Amino acid sequence: MSTLSSVVAPSFDVEKIREDFPVLKQKVHGKPLVYLDSAATAQKPFAVIDAIRRFHEVDCANIHRGVHELSQRSTAAYEETRAKAKHFLNARSKDELIFVRGTTEGINLVTSSWGRKNVKEGDEIIISAMEHHSNIVPWQMLCQEAGARLRVIPMNERGELLMEEYAKLLNPRTRMVAVTHVSNALGTINPVREIIEMAHKAGALALIDGAQAAPHIKVDLQALDADFYTFSGHKVIGPTGIGILYGKTKLLNAMPPYQGGGDMIKVVTFEKTTYADLPYKFEAGTPNIAGGIGLGAALDYTNALGIEKIAAYEHKLLEYGTEALLQIPGLKLIGTAKEKASVLSFVIEGIHPHDIGTVLDRQGIAVRTGHHCAQPVMDFFNVPATTRASLAFYNTFGEIDALVGGIKKVKEIFS
Repeated sequence: MSTLSSVVAPSFDVEKIREDFPVLKQKVHGKPLVYLDSAATAQKPFAVIDAIRRFHEVDCANIHRGVHELSQRSTAAYEETRAKAKHFLNARSKDELIFVRGTTEGINLVTSSWGRKNVKEGDEIIISAMEHHSNIVPWQMLCQEAGARLRVIPMNERGELLMEEYAKLLNPRTRMVAVTHVSNALGTINPVREIIEMAHKAGALALIDGAQAAPHIKVDLQALDADFYTFSGHKVIGPTGIGILYGKTKLLNAMPPYQGGGDMIKVVTFEKTTYADLPYKFEAGTPNIAGGIGLGAALDYTNALGIEKIAAYEHKLLEYGTEALLQIPGLKLIGTAKEKASVLSFVIEGIHPHDIGTVLDRQGIAVRTGHHCAQPVMDFFNVPATTRASLAFYNTFGEIDALVGGIKKVKEIFS
């Protein structure tokens, strides 16, 4: 195994960073918390917690509708997050960024609004074999409703998409290619720029599920040229219940509203309603204002650290963890793609993942066990579930050592 001195990024002070995350200071079952479940939800720094508290203590008022001071302040803070997200994603315009509850709602908005208008009987939608259920089920529902066909890009035993098979799936009936940027179950980083280019050459659009990518790697929407891109705030050290859907202006303008109600209109009469301009056409009702402001603080924090530095440090963690786990007899990694990010999924011969997770929890080690909302992935690898340790920039090499020690304890108990 590599020595710690050879892998630690020299300018990344993880111990100082950990001081910003109060939850990490606690003990669980009498043991120091080792939190390795950031792919499910990331922990929150004081900056995010304080921003949310400050809104409720000082600025709490509805947005876009008031002329009084509190409403003006809350509106400014909420809309500032949209501008921050534009910078974070390198989008062309903040008007292309729609606030949603998270990645799941972002995908459902596209399937409901764009899909029902544009997908007809005989059309085809392409997804991949490693998708999260939120990028499978909405497309299945659309295909069933429209009489369209869902096609699936296969993958190999390493958890990498077979691009030559993808090329064979594309045809004049393809309307949309919807794939994950980074697999939540495997950690695979997909070649989304190439996937998008191929979709466009075939006359199709491309939607990218960025839930697991946005926290870990630089996302440049202008370079990717995705038609839609969506991510969840709580994966990027922000609050739950808030996220971003990006869509190209031309596409969003042509799409009908996702929901009707307040704030998405210009004029309402009993005879006709005129809808608001982008992005408000897709933001009916009072939004998660505190969540939006908290997301802005999360993006500020991430930008201050530098997403490139985060990616480099997490890659070293992943390398260290991969090498360490591979030395454990009977342990098999699920997902060994050449390009990976922050996920170590594994099975141990003869021990159910739920038992692994339970024993690790008693040692203060938080991992996730199950199918990870990716049941087709489990079926492909012929396993009922995996144990998933997912990493973030606030994790340490010592915590990986603790995981290895915990797994050895698991094996002792079940040997």
